[in-house]
Amino acid sequence: AWMGRPIIQLPEDMVRLQEVIYTLQPDVLVETGVAHGGSLIFYASLFEAMGKGRVVGVDIEIRPHNREAIEKHPMKKRIELIEGSSTAPEVLEQVKALIKPGEKVLVVLDSNHTRDHVLDELRAYGELIEVGSYVVATDGIMAQVKGGPRTGEDWDWNNPQRAVHDFVAENKRFIIEEPAFPFNEGAVTERVTYWPDAFVKRIA
Repeated sequence: AWMGRPIIQLPEDMVRLQEVIYTLQPDVLVETGVAHGGSLIFYASLFEAMGKGRVVGVDIEIRPHNREAIEKHPMKKRIELIEGSSTAPEVLEQVKALIKPGEKVLVVLDSNHTRDHVLDELRAYGELIEVGSYVVATDGIMAQVKGGPRTGEDWDWNNPQRAVHDFVAENKRFIIEEPAFPFNEGAVTERVTYWPDAFVKRIA
């Protein structure tokens, strides 16, 4: 949990994402998939500490108790919520309306993790970011955990990591690029992660 709200992520991934947020200094972070709102609170608290930035959370269903907890949270002043499918045209229009011209945007995809949905999200939200920023497609580890409890038979291909590879193959303005560690005194040089190949960077 972060400031009282659950986050369903590996802590290492959140720390690495924090490094990217601080380095990039985005004006707006858009996250698809709200769940309990913990990650929205996490980003909002970073922006509060940085003195800039706001968060847009998109979810097909924001449950009333989660909405209430987010609305009552001290970090709500930096959060906007949009209910609807992240790939629906009217939802995309609402997201775009919250971004002012010239603002730097970072996107985190954490909604429906099927290959087709994430690919559609990458196509849509990739257009919102500028050169040098990222769309982060979380939970690509699905392929590696297939066969475990509560996993799907098709997870070996029906996952965000496959969507990322298909997306960069079709759109040469984007590459998969691991952000460099800003600081590392250890022997481990790769992220310990649930998000393999998550960082899709716009290069043109």
